[in-house]
Amino acid sequence: MNQLSLMVLPLLLTGIAAKGAGQDWKEFRGANGDGESSFSNVPLNWSDDSGNIEWKSDLPGLGWSSPTVSEGKIWLTTSIIETGELKVLSVDIQTGKILQDITVFKTKLGSIHKKNSHASPTAIIDGDLVFVHFGEHGTACLNQSGELKWQRKFSYGHAHGPGGSPVLFQNKLIISCDGGQSQFIVAVDKVTGKDLWKTPKKHIHPDRFSGGKMKPIAFSTPTLRRVGDTMEVVCAGADHIAGFDVDTGKENWWASYDGYSVVPRPVFHKDMVFYSSSYNSSVLYGLKLGGAGDLTPQVVWESRKAAPHNPTPIVVGDEIYSVSDRGIAQCIDAQTGEVHWQKRLSKAYSASPVVVNQRIYFQDETGGTIVLAAGTAGKELARNKISGRTLATPVPIQDGLLIRTDTALLRIGGDR
Repeated sequence: MNQLSLMVLPLLLTGIAAKGAGQDWKEFRGANGDGESSFSNVPLNWSDDSGNIEWKSDLPGLGWSSPTVSEGKIWLTTSIIETGELKVLSVDIQTGKILQDITVFKTKLGSIHKKNSHASPTAIIDGDLVFVHFGEHGTACLNQSGELKWQRKFSYGHAHGPGGSPVLFQNKLIISCDGGQSQFIVAVDKVTGKDLWKTPKKHIHPDRFSGGKMKPIAFSTPTLRRVGDTMEVVCAGADHIAGFDVDTGKENWWASYDGYSVVPRPVFHKDMVFYSSSYNSSVLYGLKLGGAGDLTPQVVWESRKAAPHNPTPIVVGDEIYSVSDRGIAQCIDAQTGEVHWQKRLSKAYSASPVVVNQRIYFQDETGGTIVLAAGTAGKELARNKISGRTLATPVPIQDGLLIRTDTALLRIGGDR
């Protein structure tokens, strides 16, 4: 049942109803997939009792997909364990009212990792179309009226549950499928759902996974990158990262490492790509791009002490910022790998940091958010706390911030 804060009515009367335009955040980590926002008046301070929680809406089930926003609607996915329902929800950005509650798939939902959900991949909004992905449970396209356009299922053995989100480029919805049974990247037509190309991932070391304990799995969201007049999609997976031609699926290059269950999304700065090997021993790599084939020798630097298993790093200016799952944040020169600072923030992190106007928001798993000023000084600006578990990446909007907990979605108002 949807429960709204008592503050909704006065806020509607004082101007929040006029908000909504220009707040679009249509995919995981925003328009460029880099977690950076140019919105103004995103809050610096908040708490359960601060008075700037504009609404709090209870959500059915459990999901760790990040909110996406388009034309005054917030879109999320969720799962109902008891009934096996996989749902997409739309929420009014002004009031927090649930507008649509649509069951997309109904299936048996098995065991997953304790930090995962069956609805962790983030939805993509493209005009009137909404794309949702639930790992091998299914991928679907709906319109904003809730009409189902197509459904697909890809079998690959998503151990521990679904994780990575798709990406969209022109007419292609691109999905990285990294399971215990098979590993491939596939592009489907966004209108019909039919395959356009499918490419196996070839640089996995089978001897490392023959014992049965480890599996060649990954949960990383691909990232798009322009190369001259063409585009490529870059995927981090078990044992390697690779770039593929977005039109044909042809593999352009790869770089090897020892790692599996990879979660962080690749990020870029100038001619460098940054990625993590995740488990077992996480290493953050800086790789100089250029050329074809095996680029492993072009790794410029490695960082081991505070490398993330789950949160995606973020680039601001010429520095890359990351936070380890155990709460050690760091600032590194993107080109050289020189560490400017490392500091403990909190104890447990899964959400990826976002940056708004030189403020970096690091949200932990227990409702806390620490805000640091971008730069080599590592200055702390604020510490905030709300109730609930918080594993989904927060979303900045104009005059606000959206935070998803294990039970609710909150809109926090901008600083006044």
